[in-house]
Formats: sequence, C-alpha cells, structure tokens
Amino acid sequence: MADFSVDHPIYNEANQSQYKLLPKITISDNKSEIFCVKFSPDGKFLAAGCGDGAIRVFNVNNGTIAYNLQGGSNIALPTTAIKFRPVTATTRTKNVFISANAAGSVQHWHMTSGKCLHSIEDENNQVYALDYNDEGTNFVTGGKDKALRVYDEATKTLISTLCGGMYFTNKETAGHSNRIFSCKFKPGDANIIISGGWDNTVQIWDLRVGESVKSFYGPHICGDSLDIFENDIVTGSWRPDKQLEIWDFATCKKVADIPWTVSQFNQTNSPACMLYAAQFSKEGKGKFIAAGGSGANEAKVFDHSNNNTVVGTVTGLSRGIFTIDFSAENNKIAIGGGDSSIRILDIVSRE
Repeated sequence: MADFSVDHPIYNEANQSQYKLLPKITISDNKSEIFCVKFSPDGKFLAAGCGDGAIRVFNVNNGTIAYNLQGGSNIALPTTAIKFRPVTATTRTKNVFISANAAGSVQHWHMTSGKCLHSIEDENNQVYALDYNDEGTNFVTGGKDKALRVYDEATKTLISTLCGGMYFTNKETAGHSNRIFSCKFKPGDANIIISGGWDNTVQIWDLRVGESVKSFYGPHICGDSLDIFENDIVTGSWRPDKQLEIWDFATCKKVADIPWTVSQFNQTNSPACMLYAAQFSKEGKGKFIAAGGSGANEAKVFDHSNNNTVVGTVTGLSRGIFTIDFSAENNKIAIGGGDSSIRILDIVSRE
C-alpha cells in the first residue's frame, strides 16, 4: 500500500472548516500512472484511466476491481479522460461512459458488459478533455488541435466545431491558440461551454452563435483543472504561485485567490504545488473545492462555503496528483496520480 498522510489544520472555531478528511481506501495494484478517475452516477463504482491505456473500474466500498474494460500495454498511449453519461428519466441504457486517449480516440463503453459501443477516431489529434451536458444529449471534446467538438449523443455525429479564426467572414473570432486540457458545460445551460489550456486563457463559448463570446486571461490549465458552479469558475494552474483562483462567470473578473500553503509534513524547502486538477463538489451545491498537483505532490480540500478554509491535505506522496473527482453523493473524493495509486477519502464533520 502506498504511504501518505492527511494533514488537518489546527481547529479554530472562528476561522476553520467544521469538516475533515477521513481516508477510506487505497488502491495500489495498478501497473501505470492514473491519469483520470470518475465516480459512477450512483457512487458505487470508480472508473480509472491509466498511462498504459488501461481502463479499470473499481468497487468504491472495498477497492476491488469490478470491470476491466481495456487492458494496458507498454506501447499504448494514455487514457486521458473519462466521463459517465448522466442518468435521466429518459435514459434507456445505464452505466455508459465515454473515454478519450492521446491517440485521438473517443470511445463509448457499457461498463457492466465491458463492451465498446462506439468509437470516434481522429489520428491527427490527441483528446485530453470530455464533458456531457446535464441531460446527456450532447458531449464535448477538446485536445491538441485547439478546437472543441460537440457531438450528438444519440447519433454520435458532429454538430459543432468551436475554434478561433477568420472562416468565411472578415471578422476574426476568439479561440484557443494552444492545447485544450479541460472543458465543461455550464450546469443548467446546455448552450454554454467553458474551456482552458496552455494558452493561459479561459474561453466561454455559446453554441447558439458557434463561437467564443467572452474570455479571460491568466490560468495556465494543464489538466482537468477548470470547473463551474452557478456563477463561480474555479481554475487550477500549473505554476508555483496563484495556483487556485475563483472567477466570476458574468464579468470574467477574478474574485478570489485561494492561498496554497505547503503542508507541515513536507520539508521546509519543499517546492510549491503546481496544479493539474481542480473541481467543485457535486453534493451540497459546490460547498467544497478540491485541487491537487505536482511539486509538493499534494491535494487539498477547501470549504468554499466558509471562505475557502482548508478542510485537509493529502500529502507525503512520492509522485504528483493528476486527477480528482467528487462523488455525486456522500461527499467522497477520489485522488489519483503518478504513483499508480488511487485514494478514496470521505469528507466528514469534525463533531
């Protein structure tokens, strides 16, 4: 079992969160780095995409492997993103998720049967980011070629390509000038998508006009470290300072820097933590924010409802953290990264 520590700040009722992290399970029998983790909608399973291309699904309660959908290989490219299809009243087939890889493939999987239902191939691209809208009717991809592609879930056909340029008019539209590493539909509005990547911009796209309608400069997004809840956008940047920031969706102005203090368990001269992952919690209306990265090799959970106070820190890891996900219920969090281990923790009351 991979060693790690959970560091909790000294509790002071006046300015500290009333919650803490409780380690539950460590899954350490993976053969390669963990590039992405995602809970199933019911929270019973956790899907993981690995550096050797493998896709494995684990039981959340005990950490045992439930389904091995794609075997790994030392010549395969990494599985870079996973997203479960939302379960709605009109959902016919449950337990479906999409995965992306650095070979340019986007694949639909039926988890319980292990079958690949559909595959979209683009050998000239590398796909790093995925998301569904709330109803699961459309999904979006982003990657190396600087464009977002929106697909119809039922037919798997491309319905929109979002990127900057001149096109057929003399008006140049905004877009990304480098790789895209994160993209999200805005909850409650299937026409709005936000995206970020290496070009230090966050673009806000409107499918009704087919282009970026506003943007802001600053975040250096190098993983799935962009998320939105209501009017708040959280960004995690791979840099040694001002890594974690909150932005206002309506104005595109920064409203908060969330300080990142290296854990007391790390050495005095420990490097800063540069972020690959950041996310709002799904339960409790964005109550918590989790983020993690390399350098100091840490992950932290913040109480966003209480002035972004620190809930706890996962520290003492030998390699960086690449991915984080909150469960839809019960405030569980999964963390994966370069040491090939997955850690599942609960956020619980201090009482």
